[in-house]
Amino acid sequence: MSERESDPQGDSAIEFGTLLRTSRVQRGWTQEHLAHLLGCSAAYISALENGRKKPSQPFVTRLDRVFESGEQFLREWGKSGGHALFEGFDEYLRSEARAVSLRIFEVNILPGLFQTREYATAYQNAPVIRGAATRQQADDRTERLLRRQLVLARDPAPVITAVIDESALRRVIGGRDVMIAQLEHLETLAAQPRYLVQICPASAGENRPFGHPITLLTMPNRATLGYGETERRGFLERDPATLAAWTSEYDHLQAEALPRAPSLEFIRDVRKGLEHG
Repeated sequence: MSERESDPQGDSAIEFGTLLRTSRVQRGWTQEHLAHLLGCSAAYISALENGRKKPSQPFVTRLDRVFESGEQFLREWGKSGGHALFEGFDEYLRSEARAVSLRIFEVNILPGLFQTREYATAYQNAPVIRGAATRQQADDRTERLLRRQLVLARDPAPVITAVIDESALRRVIGGRDVMIAQLEHLETLAAQPRYLVQICPASAGENRPFGHPITLLTMPNRATLGYGETERRGFLERDPATLAAWTSEYDHLQAEALPRAPSLEFIRDVRKGLEHG
């Protein structure tokens, strides 16, 4: 999965701000005093209390320490989607780090494990420009994605099968140069025997089984877990019947996708098309 953003503003930010303001007033502290304790500006405290900004996790941890509130602020931050990632994604990441194999399907964007820093940065910058995320949130998501890629260097490394919809190759992220470099990186990975990268062409049409990204994970005990995403949420799937259906559909997806060598050639052709305008 890519590092997909949820809406970081709205009612949840106001609820967090209300908790902060109430806790501060109960102690008789001014915004200036609290800012001094936290090493930030009073303007930042005001923005938090009014729901205009959301803090990072380290800042929330400092709040709990200053207020001696256990994990009250951290719990509220988590409920409000403070990490700005899809629901269920944190749990997925813990499973991904231990999985012995991953079967990935991605549409519209290249899989997070295969993204270059420049591609990931450009993708995460877009919500900042739209006013839907803060710079800190975008930077946090990018760094988290790059840390995730350490799983590729694990010994033993997981076996990875990735079926990528053609639309993800043709959607230019970060401009021409960034996309060319990203496709070159994908070519390098696709040429390695431990990765099976297949492209699902647009000609598959209605025969492409999945409409949203999914991942099937095989864990060290051979149990299977699944992760799926819709437009607004992500979820870790454990139901055996659902996972059996997903596995069957993934087999059909691979049958519709191009084999390894033609997929590599397809990626190369898209890159060359960008290079020659």
